[in-house]
Amino acid sequence: MEVQVAPLRAWDDFFPGSDRFALPDFKDISKWNNRVVSNLLYYQTNYLMVAAALVSIVGFLSPLNMLIGGTVVVLVFLGFVWMSHNKDILRKMKKQYPTTFVVAIMLSSYFLISYLGDVMVFMFGITLPLLLMFVHASLRLRNIQNKLQNKMEGIGLKKTPMGFILDALEQQEDSINKLADYISKVKE
Repeated sequence: MEVQVAPLRAWDDFFPGSDRFALPDFKDISKWNNRVVSNLLYYQTNYLMVAAALVSIVGFLSPLNMLIGGTVVVLVFLGFVWMSHNKDILRKMKKQYPTTFVVAIMLSSYFLISYLGDVMVFMFGITLPLLLMFVHASLRLRNIQNKLQNKMEGIGLKKTPMGFILDALEQQEDSINKLADYISKVKE
């Protein structure tokens, strides 16, 4: 399957007025998770641009430490994903508590970077972009276009870089299974 880069969304759609932002329902974790996943898929190119700007600034100020930090985070992420495919307890944790899984990756990266490089580079160059993405994805309400694009990604009509990351974190399977069940019921 060919990977397609999602289009850059208009910045006034990405940062609209306060009427398009709301606190998530912290009691309904699955609904909150669905909102985050949907927004991560829909605004992925905007998130990439914001992260690239922050990484570029920090990388310009401290290139070697940024390279070390980025390498450590990628290796830790790949290690955690590999381990979760080989250990059932990690797979269940990743599926049920994706935020805990990502926090574990970030904490492991933090401890490794504290031995190898500059912790402030990690905080501003890696953690800050991820935190900004998560906060925006949590607070931004979805729209019809957002939901349609996510359905296309979910049933495999489109495959994007964020889709691959979310698949590695096993955050799209429920949506795909629900949609596949619905389509099979309609066919009957």
